Amino acid sequence: MQSSLDIEWVPAVPDGRLEYATLEVPVDYSDPDGERMVIAISRLRATDPARRRGILLGVTGGPGGDGGHGRALPAGWADTPLNEVYDLIGFDPRGTGASTPLYIEVTPTTAPFDSRPPDEAFEAMAGDMREREQGCRRAGGSLRPHINTRNTARDMDVIRAVLGEEQLNFLGYAYGSYVGVVYGTMFPQRLDRNVLDSCVHPGWTWREQFVAQAAAIRSNVDRWADWVGDRNGHFGLGVSGSQVVGAVETVAANLAALPHGVHARTAFDGIVGALSVDREAWEKLGNLVSGLLASTAEGDATRTASLLAEHGTGGWAARPSEQMRQSVLEAVTLETEWPTSLETYYSDMRECRAHYPYAHGVLRAAPWVGAFRTFESPEPPTVLTREYPVGLVVQADNDPMDPHEGGAAMADLLGHHLITVTDSGEHEIYRLSGDNPQLEKYVEDYLIGGVLPPALRTTVSSTRTAPPVPATPGENP
Repeated sequence: MQSSLDIEWVPAVPDGRLEYATLEVPVDYSDPDGERMVIAISRLRATDPARRRGILLGVTGGPGGDGGHGRALPAGWADTPLNEVYDLIGFDPRGTGASTPLYIEVTPTTAPFDSRPPDEAFEAMAGDMREREQGCRRAGGSLRPHINTRNTARDMDVIRAVLGEEQLNFLGYAYGSYVGVVYGTMFPQRLDRNVLDSCVHPGWTWREQFVAQAAAIRSNVDRWADWVGDRNGHFGLGVSGSQVVGAVETVAANLAALPHGVHARTAFDGIVGALSVDREAWEKLGNLVSGLLASTAEGDATRTASLLAEHGTGGWAARPSEQMRQSVLEAVTLETEWPTSLETYYSDMRECRAHYPYAHGVLRAAPWVGAFRTFESPEPPTVLTREYPVGLVVQADNDPMDPHEGGAAMADLLGHHLITVTDSGEHEIYRLSGDNPQLEKYVEDYLIGGVLPPALRTTVSSTRTAPPVPATPGENP
């Protein structure tokens, strides 16, 4: 194994504090003398060496490292008290970013991109995913079975050892939180303080996690609709949440009736899902639905197109053609079982189409590469346990990607303290979703001083709130 003396640190940018380095690890830890791969790491040294208490290692979400930007994570904590006492360590998990990459051969699709696909499109969607799995097989080869959570945890322990630390402290986001729990299960004596932000559910398969996202997005749409219904005098979309959702569905139907209407409706469903999650965008979404309700009823195609373009989230824009791209998501999510019966997927797609079409919820129930898997995981999923210090779970009550139920279940399983951010659709919260001084104090008091919140269950208010649009007189504010 490399030692700290073997690592050559170089500044990420000239005169910058963030440093980059690389180290080598086994591709297959059961064959430690076999093929090697590179892990790219970063470091931001503690600014108060006299108070230094070791390293704080962070892992971003995904699976896929939030696009392969794991090394950049310490820079996001540079202005926090954490950097006074910790060397902040980031890394691009195996397969991502500047680490040895795992690729997919990008395959063409035959099914049109449709947020509410008809039954007759299901077979083509399944066929496209079957070809996607073959593209993973061709490009990933022998590396792909070894891109998994347990090996990422082993890589973390190599990082700890190479840096000469007896233990590491941990702050993980989304899938990264799961990586931290697996690390603690595998190396309980090596984990000290730990914060899990926006957890996946410890009892769900990856398919269950995907499908739950569709319902979580709809929950945010319903909360937005209730808020708009209380402000009918401003938006004119109805006096209740159900009436507001009815107005949304009228717009969707009107868009679908236009020439090339599937594209317009798909864009609209994406916008509704995206903006309903963001409380600060609730007025914008209400005004958009009001504007589209009028423009589609009047047959004003120019105004309709302008409104959709103005509020577009980029989900339906054309992208440059690619021959290869990163495919860690398609590898890690095969750690758990996937149904092989296509009718199971089709049944769930019908349910999502009827109730959860926003933000392309139907696609979360559609066949995934796991339905056509071409490899078996070399190890079963980790049975999570805790024999390390009690930590913190941070979870928003309306997280659309990792629903609050998962964070609560993780806190219960581990005996961790749970901090719930209320009335919030935030995901990856601490320092990544804007400032929240109350939450930051809880996290930093624990990581720096070991002080846990006084109660096992604590709530803090979101600082990203809906704009102060007045309620209609006589209705709830």
